Parts: sequence; C-alpha cells; structure tokens
Amino acid sequence: MGLFSKPEVIILKESNDAKDYLQKLQDLLPKASGDVKEKIEKEIAIVNAGIYGEDNILFELKNSGMDLVVLHDIYIKTKSGLSAQIDFMVFAPKCIYIIECKNLFGNIEINSNGDFIRTFQYGKRSYKEGIYSPITQNERHMTVLKEMRIEDMNFIMGALKNSAFDTIFKGVVVLANPKTVVNDRFAKKEIKQKVIRADQLINFIKDMERQSKELPASLKTLKAYAESYLKHDCDERPDYLSKFEELVDEVESVGVVNDYSSDISDDSVGSKKAEKSDVISDNTSIVSEQLDALVCPRCGSALVLRTAKKGDNAGNQFYGCSAFPKCRYIRNL
Repeated sequence: MGLFSKPEVIILKESNDAKDYLQKLQDLLPKASGDVKEKIEKEIAIVNAGIYGEDNILFELKNSGMDLVVLHDIYIKTKSGLSAQIDFMVFAPKCIYIIECKNLFGNIEINSNGDFIRTFQYGKRSYKEGIYSPITQNERHMTVLKEMRIEDMNFIMGALKNSAFDTIFKGVVVLANPKTVVNDRFAKKEIKQKVIRADQLINFIKDMERQSKELPASLKTLKAYAESYLKHDCDERPDYLSKFEELVDEVESVGVVNDYSSDISDDSVGSKKAEKSDVISDNTSIVSEQLDALVCPRCGSALVLRTAKKGDNAGNQFYGCSAFPKCRYIRNL
C-alpha cells in the first residue's frame, strides 16, 4: 500500500450458495404439504436469517477502514476426510480470522461450563433449550485448517509452520442478530473473548492486530495468501436440499397411513413419543396404535406403508422407516 493509499477491502470470494439454496427451497415449497411443508418453511426462515447475518458481517468488513482480504463461505476437505464449511476467512496484516456467523433469535446464556442456552418466545409460549456450542464448531474448523496446512508441505516444514498456528489464526463467533441479548456473566474469560456481536467485530480485529507481535503483510501478500486457500475450496458440499426433495417424494408415494401426516408432529411419529404431542387427533391416535406393531429394527421408529414409484418394483407396496432419509430400512410385503 502506498504512503497515501486508502485502506482496501478485497472480497476474493462472495458466496451466492445460500441464496441459490433459498430459491430452490421456495420453488419446492408449493409441492409440499402437511408436516413436510412446515419443515421446509422453517428451513426457509433459518436460511433467510443466515443470509441476513452474513450480509451484516460483510457490511462491517467492507467498512472497516483496514486492509483486508475476505473469503466468504468456503468448504475445505482434508485427505483424511475431515471437512469444514467456514463462514468467513479474513486475512488482515498480522492475523487470519476464522469467523463463525450465528444469527440466533432469542437470548443466549453462556454458563460457567461453556454451555450455550437459548431462551426464545414462539407464539404465546416461552422455550429454553441448549444449543450446540458455536465455539466448539469454530475450533473444529481450525483443526481442519491446521491439518490441511500440514498436508500442503513435508512433515518437518509443516510442523515448523504450524508451531505458529495459534499466533496467526484467531477463531471468533459473531452473533449477527442485533436483537440478541448475550448473558455471559458466569462464562470463563477465554469464552467471553471468543463470542462477540457483529458491531464489535472490527474493534475485535483491530485489538488483535495491535496485540500481535507478527510483522504486518502487504495487501498484495494477503491476497496471494488468500488465493492459496481459495484453491482448496471444493464443490463437494453437503446437499442439504436433497433431504427435502426426498421427503416431498416420499409423501407423494405413501399409502393410507400418511393421510394423517399433517396432524402428526415429529414427536408423534415414534410410538413411544405419541402421548407427548398435544396436536394428535382421534384418527392419528388410531394410526399410532397401528404403527406400534410395526417398529423399525434398526432405529426403533415406526414403519409406514409406502408404494415404490420407480425401478423394477414400481407399484409394489412395502414398509419403510418413518425416519427416512436418516434411516433407510425397508420391509417388503
């Protein structure tokens, strides 16, 4: 950067994957009904929230007043099979920031054990639930990056380079929902430092840069370094849409048993959980009793009557696991 040059932010990769996924979900929604339709509607809400949160982070980065190079949404897989879908890699003059974006609704409590507990209002009811730790998720991403760096060079050079990994790579969880209230009063100091709000992100990066003893790199060097990581971005991403497409296809092919699917919640599908649902009609209670006699030997879920749509067995009926696509057990008639 020249003496009087303005700081520049280079977005080397700005992902459209989430928006493409959202459009496909919206296209699939009219084909769905009942419980499957509700699942897709919830997924659309989650994806919308995620896009909103990541757009907030991009806005903060673009207006940081710093030299930065940004990779947005990259999927890395090591030779050993480890993989990580990283929301943001931000290359600053001294450090590289691995950002896990969370656009959680409700209020978040982080207790002394590092557990994340969310409280939120849905309709007239208040819910409290534990959620998977985004810090743990972020740490796993860092582990994948470290292994990938070792694979990129011979063992000795890899060990030497990775001896400085923790001084260069900084993991951080960014809560992008401006309405989220975080209660971390009892959280450990090292956890508090890793969970911030979107409007605190730039100050966090600047503080880390001031504290770092690394020599600053030029924007040209940062771009070259980011490009070396971008080469590892692969198209072999999880196909989240397929599970919803399969569910829609399954609903179209089921027999009488699934006529009541719109009245049965997730909890009422399993025979042992049916009594917990407060939305089961008299008809669905009868169906649940019928399903009690047909239990999947693999996972314990109920079996439902289905009709094959394709292949040599098209038109033939069979019993399939209600936990499909997670469990694909089939009992032929």
